[in-house]
Amino acid sequence: MSSDSINKSGNATPEKRPVKVGIIIASTRPGRVGLPVGQWVSERTAEHTGFEVKVLDLAEIDLPFMDEPNHPRLRQYIHRHTKDWSAAIDDLDAFVFVHPEYNYGMTAPLKNAIDYLNQEWQYKPVGLVSYGGLSGGTRAAQMIKQVVTTLKMMPLPEAVAIPFVNQYFDDEQRFQPTESMENSLEIMFRELERWAIALQPLRAPARQAVAV
Repeated sequence: MSSDSINKSGNATPEKRPVKVGIIIASTRPGRVGLPVGQWVSERTAEHTGFEVKVLDLAEIDLPFMDEPNHPRLRQYIHRHTKDWSAAIDDLDAFVFVHPEYNYGMTAPLKNAIDYLNQEWQYKPVGLVSYGGLSGGTRAAQMIKQVVTTLKMMPLPEAVAIPFVNQYFDDEQRFQPTESMENSLEIMFRELERWAIALQPLRAPARQAVAV
């Protein structure tokens, strides 16, 4: 049989492919708890049968402060680090941001990473896993929603907020989520997959234009 399946009307339809999900770890500071939280999220994402996961750790990627002379919407990049970042984001269908809250807002490295690009983010859903103290990072999540909607992204209402995050680590500094966190993450995954599939027709023209 070919790579296409046959629907009820007898027409060929493309087989469903996994949704490519990028897990962006937004904290870059030494001693961050975002890395083990991000590892938990990436492990659960990889277990989801509908997903293909890629971890994008901003501490490892180490983008400099925005240094492109041309506006991101033009996609006329001159630096290799921007071209690599563009290719990584362009290849993905959806995202999960794992982020803390700094002074009621998102981290500077995350805002910088977002601002490097424009078209590559468009028509892609994003789920938010926030952590922090009393608020669980929710004020930063609200700031992120304002930013990503400007890029035509869909921030999901379903999210995971982890208050007083340090209490959920064992003696080996491994993150130990609660049942409620696990359930919230699974609910978010279901919505992330639905939105990624629903927005796929809008992403296709942009990718074809780049290929040409």
